[in-house]
Amino acid sequence: MVNWEFQMLRLYTCAMTLAFVSLAWAAHPAATTKKAPPKGVKSTKFQASKNSSAKAAPVRKAATWRNRQMAPTPDRYRQIQEALVAKGYLQPEKVTGVWNSDSVDALKRFQGEQNISSTGKINALSLIALGLGPRHDSPPPKPAAPPAQ
Repeated sequence: MVNWEFQMLRLYTCAMTLAFVSLAWAAHPAATTKKAPPKGVKSTKFQASKNSSAKAAPVRKAATWRNRQMAPTPDRYRQIQEALVAKGYLQPEKVTGVWNSDSVDALKRFQGEQNISSTGKINALSLIALGLGPRHDSPPPKPAAPPAQ
């Protein structure tokens, strides 16, 4: 390719990139500005004055399955402790179904040897490494066939 053709191709690429970036910037919601209502029209939104002592109520997120984690049951703690016993990280008499410092220490040692962040906290990687991850014994059920007409 001739040098000037290369330069033109490069200039075209830069121009197109700049065009796409400017379009994306203009489409971003933060780039739009709110317009004030026309003169003589009162806004319907509540506007607190700067000297107002009213404080906005704190915003609480609604609890969904994504942002709430349930504490494991004593049976689940017992399963985890039994897995730690089977791997040799916990004494069999320490299996109580209560997550205590002995359980935390055993899990930390296990996590360290598995190259998992050794926090002592139960997480998905630790459960999978212990063999307590999701079970996929049976294939998922097939959807029902539509009725024949």
